[in-house]
Amino acid sequence: MAKGRSKAWRVIKWVAIIVLLAVAILVAMTVRAIGPGNFGRIVLGVGASYDETPPILPALSDKAILIFSKTNGFRDDEQIVAANRAIAEIAKQRGWSSYTTENAAVFNPAQLKRFKAVVWSSVSGDVLTPAQRDAFRAWLEKGGGFVGLHGAGGDPQYAWRWYVENLIGAQFIGHIMGPQFQEATLKVEDRDHPATRDLPRTWRRTDEWYSFDASPRAKGYRILVTIDEKSYSPLQKLTSFTKAKDIRMGADHPMVWTHCVGDGRAFYSALGHAASTYGEPLHRKMIGGAIAWAAGLEGSHCAGGREVLPAR
Repeated sequence: MAKGRSKAWRVIKWVAIIVLLAVAILVAMTVRAIGPGNFGRIVLGVGASYDETPPILPALSDKAILIFSKTNGFRDDEQIVAANRAIAEIAKQRGWSSYTTENAAVFNPAQLKRFKAVVWSSVSGDVLTPAQRDAFRAWLEKGGGFVGLHGAGGDPQYAWRWYVENLIGAQFIGHIMGPQFQEATLKVEDRDHPATRDLPRTWRRTDEWYSFDASPRAKGYRILVTIDEKSYSPLQKLTSFTKAKDIRMGADHPMVWTHCVGDGRAFYSALGHAASTYGEPLHRKMIGGAIAWAAGLEGSHCAGGREVLPAR
């Protein structure tokens, strides 16, 4: 009997060792795939922070844009640096002031009044305190403008439900992996918007393609660009050991859309993961047009949650 129990314990011990090794390998692969910093913030909550002291703003014109890129979740430094630089260049070329920060305490009533629009440049994770959330929402609903780029709508879950349900309008469910970047065909279905008027009807480009739980078209949002799922492989294969996840949305798979939030204007684009995409002339034209619209400088405006088109 003693020998039998001893043999059983040895089997249990080896099974436990194998399981622990498998878990360790999986963790190591995850850390390698997303980076130690991202693993710490997303999985362990290490490095996440909230800001309480507002920055000192420089002199700004009456056409000023706030570029915000704080991350308490996933972060791609190279992409954010390239995106922020491109947005600042676009603003300068159009004669606007811009201010770039990762200090979320800028979201206070007094400082937000100095900006026509705010660009969330792949912001991820929960970054605003309750007071900052209230200030941002009130500013937007009273006529401010929001432009969300790529990761600003790419979190698998959100602590602030208003942000995902009422501002972005769709819950991210995954992006392609295996390979991560693929060439695909975008369909520019609405070219009457400042963001898309310079785009071709069919736009071939390479990116990391997002999928969402549902199309925001059903909410009445204005869909500008969709993607043809037949032109790429809408699967997410995270590791060689896991089964590929089907992340198809079907015939209506939006990539870029707009809507009104009270008297404010909201624009979201899922494009732009790689740093190099912010050097693409067409992508930059789209971003410039999006900011111009969100800032109330071009195109339609919003009143009471409804879009009011310019007179022809």
